[in-house]
Formats: sequence, C-alpha cells, structure tokens
Amino acid sequence: MIGVYKHMHIKIIAIFGLIATVCLLAPFKAFPGPYYLPEVSESDSLPLVLPGNKADLVDSRLRNEAVTRFAALQLPVSLTGWESYKKELRSEIIRKTGAVIDHKLPLDIRETVVLQMPGYRIRNIYFQTRPGVYATANLFIPEGKGPFPGIVVMSGHSPNGRLYEPYQAVGHSLAKNGYVALSIDPWGAGERTTKHGTFEYHGANLGSSLMNIGESLMGMHISDNIRGVDLLCSLPYVDRNNIGATGTSGGGNQTMWLAALDDRVKAAIPVTSVGTFESYVMRVNCVCETLVDGLTFTEEAGVLALARAVMPINAIKDNPTFTADEMMRSHNNAKPVFDLCGSGDNISYRIFDLRHGYLPEYRQAMLGWFDLKLKGKGDGTAKEELPFDLVPTEKIMTFSSGKRDIRVLSTEEYCRKRGNELRMDYLGKKAFLSKKKKEELNDILRINGRSELEKVHEYAEMNGWKRYALETSDGKLIPVLYRAPQNASAGYTVLVDPKGKNNISLEYIERIKQKGEGVVILDLTGAGETETEKSRFKDFVYHNLSRSLLWLGKTLMGEWVKEIDLVTSFLRSDFNAQKITLDGSREAGLACLFLGALKENIHEIILRDAPVSYLFDNREGVDFFSSAVYLPGFLNWGDLSLAAALSGANIRFVRPLTMSGQTLNGKALDAYKAEFGKARKISRQNGQTSFIETPEYSSTVVPKPQGGPG
Repeated sequence: MIGVYKHMHIKIIAIFGLIATVCLLAPFKAFPGPYYLPEVSESDSLPLVLPGNKADLVDSRLRNEAVTRFAALQLPVSLTGWESYKKELRSEIIRKTGAVIDHKLPLDIRETVVLQMPGYRIRNIYFQTRPGVYATANLFIPEGKGPFPGIVVMSGHSPNGRLYEPYQAVGHSLAKNGYVALSIDPWGAGERTTKHGTFEYHGANLGSSLMNIGESLMGMHISDNIRGVDLLCSLPYVDRNNIGATGTSGGGNQTMWLAALDDRVKAAIPVTSVGTFESYVMRVNCVCETLVDGLTFTEEAGVLALARAVMPINAIKDNPTFTADEMMRSHNNAKPVFDLCGSGDNISYRIFDLRHGYLPEYRQAMLGWFDLKLKGKGDGTAKEELPFDLVPTEKIMTFSSGKRDIRVLSTEEYCRKRGNELRMDYLGKKAFLSKKKKEELNDILRINGRSELEKVHEYAEMNGWKRYALETSDGKLIPVLYRAPQNASAGYTVLVDPKGKNNISLEYIERIKQKGEGVVILDLTGAGETETEKSRFKDFVYHNLSRSLLWLGKTLMGEWVKEIDLVTSFLRSDFNAQKITLDGSREAGLACLFLGALKENIHEIILRDAPVSYLFDNREGVDFFSSAVYLPGFLNWGDLSLAAALSGANIRFVRPLTMSGQTLNGKALDAYKAEFGKARKISRQNGQTSFIETPEYSSTVVPKPQGGPG
C-alpha cells in the first residue's frame, strides 16, 4: 500500500522572484444557473514554482530508470539456468499480454476468392483465432505439390494492414520463391477496423482500450499469429517442420514475439523493429509493441534468445527506438545464450544504410537467409528477387467493402462485448472483501513502492501563494501552491487537473477562498510545470508517458495517486489539516477517487467531467480522455462504483460522462445511481455518491471569445 511519508523540512528563500503566469479571464457563466462568478485581478494569477529553462524532469528520470533496468536484467550464464529462465519467461509473457493459446480450437478456414497469379495463387480467407473471433488473411501458394516451407507474414502500422502494398509484396516474393506465405491482418487494421473498408490506426487510445478488459494489443497479435502457425501446419502442402516468420515495423515486433513463444517457428526475420526495451521508454512506438511490466523482468535480448533462429534486419535511417546500435546491444546480449546452447550460427543480423520499411533489399536478404535455414540451400547471403505484380486492394480483400462477416470483430465490438460480460459478473456479486479489493486495486494501479517525502523546498511567497517543491524518494519534484484557510475548521480543497494548474479557472479558486477554505494546487507528473515534450504521440495526450511507465511496472494513474497522497500527507504533517477535499477534473478526478478508495481519510471527493464506468461505449469518442485513463485489468476487478464504495467518503460526480465523453442523463444515469448505491450497501462503507448533471460554474478555464471586426 501507499507508504507513510517522512521528511526533512528545508526552507530556501528565493533571491529573485519567478515571473508569474497571467491567465486572467473575463467574467463568464459556463453553465446555466443562478451563480455568477466574481472578477479576479492580476494579483490572483497563479505563479510558477519551478524555474524556467529547466531540463525535462520526467524524461530524464524515466530514461535513467530504463538505463538502470537494462543493466540489472541479465541473462543466465549456465545451460541449466537458461532452461529454467526460458520456461518462466515464456509463462510470464503470456500472462502479462493476456495471449490466448488454444491449438484445439477449430480453424474453420473460410475462403471467399481465389486469384491465379503467374506461378502461384492467392486465397482470400478468414479463420478462427479465438472462440467466435476471426482474422482476415491471404494465403500465397506456389504451384506444385510441395510440401513447401511456410511463412507467417505480419504487417506493421499501416491502417491498410496486409493490404498495404509494401507488406503485400512480401507474400508475392515468398510465393515466387517456393514458400507458402500466410499474411494476416493485424488486430484492428486492414479489414478488421471499426467500419469495414475504412482504414484506421489500430493503436493509441483505441488499442489501449483492450487493457481495461485484461487484454493487450500485443496479446491479440500473439494469439492471432500462433493460430497462423496452426493454420500453416494444417495444410497438406506445407512442410510443418520448416516454418518461418517475418514482418516489418510493428509486424517485425510481432515476429520477435511469435518466434519467442512458438518453437514451431524454425527461423524468424524481424525487419526494422528490434531495439532494446530501454530504447522504448520515452521514445516513439506503438502500444502494440508494449509489454506491460516488461522492464521489471526482462530485456529484449531475453526475448530474442527464446527464438530457435533469428536474424534482425535494421536500417541506419530509422527512428531512435529501432536504430542499428540499439539492435546490436540486444543481439550482443542474446548471442551468448545461442552459443551456450550450441547454436551460435542461429543468430545473425543485417544492417542497411536505408530507411524504415520492408524494402526490396530487405526482401532479398530475407530470401537468402530463409533458403539457408528452411530449405538448406545457399550460404545465407542475399538472393535476387524474382519479379511479381501487386494486386489492387479491392481484389485482395477477403470481403467486398462494407460486407464483412460478423465473425470478424473490431476492437470496438470486442471491447464492448467483453466489457459487458465482465460488468455483468461484477454487478452480480453479492459481497466484497474490502481489504482484498483494495489490495487488488493497489496492484492494478501498480503502486508498488514507497514514495517518501524527503525534502520540502520553500520559495518566496508570490501573489498571496506559498510555493513549495516536494522532493520525493523516487526522484520527483512536485510543484505545490498553498493558501491557508481562514480558520482551521474550514479545511482544504486540493485541486488537480490533467492539463496542469493553469487550466483551473481563477474564478473557481476565488469561489473556494470565499468559503473560507484553504486551497492547494499541484501539478501532476507530465502536467503543468512537469510537462514533458515527449509525453504525447501526435494528438494522443500522454501516449508516450503512459506507455513508458507501463514498461517500468507503473501506471500514470498510479503515479498521480501517489502524488496526491503525498501532498495530503504533507498538509496533515505540516499544517495539521483535518478536513481535506479532493477536487479533480477528467482523468485527475479518477486519481482522486482511487486515492479515496485506498485511504479512508479523505473528507470529500469531487470528480468533474469524469467517467462513471470504464465500459467501452463509443469508438468515435475514444480519444476524449487521454492515455492516462487506461488500467490493465480494471474491469476484471470491478468498476468505478466499487472504487467509490470503498472510499467511505462523500463523492460528487459533476457532469458525469461515459468513457467516450458522452453526457449521462435520464434512465442511463438512473441506472448508474442505483449501481453506486448498491455497491455502497454491499461494501458497508459510510458516505454517499451524488451526481450533478448541470453545474452552475466551470472549474476549468473557458477560452475567452474572440472579438469580431471593428
């Protein structure tokens, strides 16, 4: 559980005052109601706590932690040690990814079209990968009796999936050279998107939604691709003793995991996709390439070493995650394991002064090495590629646009279906062991270490605010603004916003002051003064930060919970605070709620514009909340009504929403009110939960309207 905080108080009187940020607003009334907020003056604007021109605090801390984990995670040096490690590592990867492996499940291969090509044919198919869940694919089959070596071809991050011409080209080239190639659409891409025929990126918040139901995008890929091996092995014209795997980018990453977990894969070639797990932290890659808690138990070298034979192909002109230098670090650490097992020639690499992708030069290197490992021909050097023609997208698709079989599920359909199953199970419970559920929630949030308050840095007061930076045992600096209550009995309101303190309206702060309460404002990790430029990926807020923390065995939500808890402990120890209200908007409101569920000393919790359930409801609004919201296995544990019940505090949801940002009212809201009430009764905790549909004011900044001409 969250640790008890100890600290040494150090006061630092600043010589030069920091420049205050000005965020004055004209008086406004954001929602209908009788209350009009007062005007504020410039002296009420929120000052900075930390100096400008500082280094990126979050990036440097997490990068350093990843560097340390790389050094600490070493592979066994004895054969006995390796065999034991290998078994445990495979088991842990399957558990963490949520991959489902069921070789007895009927493949139920269904064919829609056969295309005859010069020297080979293409079967457009779909087949069962999980019970009732089907994947779309193409089979490229050479002419002749065979049996031919079989290759699972995995696609990268193109929204078109296997239909993307550079990925399609791999199947054509393999078939022309005497291989049966099975090219599978990645989960959520190609013909497996939300709307058939409309291509979309399968990762970011959409792919992260799988975590809430105890799955992962990586696990979905692993399940599909192992079933792909099952399919190849079932075909009479495939040599089941000579199975290979390849792909580029995200498909190359899938190649590495498939080869690591399925010994039937005799040789694997991951292209422009191998780096180090260390290099994934605070750099750009997809959630489908994220192993939850990965850097707590292995490095990429360990995964490469699980393969029977592997040859990464890397490009010099690539992003920092997959540079040739990073690949060589993993290769060099995996090579001793192959030597230990007497198979040192089964790990190799190729480096090209080219770019990311599956270029012709890479395909030629692939053909030469597969010939050596799967056909026993040649010396493994590049083989000239035979010419082939690509097929138009509409001809190589399994289904005509918009006419997909209902067995091929999208991420939206699967998350909603599985989420409803989990919620029905949760809502059917007649009792909960509060202590056990709190321990489980603590594990889901990954609050897995003590975070003690080591130093309190106090700076010169500014605009009526006392300014503190709380230095923690895990290397954080938490900026805090403090304003005392008019009297001790009035208590404190702690304000948090996922966009930082400057997103909190000054009028709302003034309202709290008028009630006589003390006001405390902190910037959470990645927000406000601790914002990191590397936090987001394109328009996906907190994407890289959330994903990086998952690698390190943490969650961004869990880090926020610890930070809010530390600040409340600081208020109690240094200011004798007896009554504390937590007031958070959007995802930060959830952090307040989770702290209340874990610690029963919070007077009141206010959540503004926050979801009342983790149930996936709408694809179009999947980006309403940031990546900070996703928690592995949360709906397997329960839901937000259980978290509220465990708190024992009075809780207010102001403008309650769904996970897609849809406003709740009427019968839908009534159902949640009943659910929250039932959870309170079952948990036998004090307090009550209320819902305010139409607030009288906004707690966050509303942009000032722009004036017209003249």
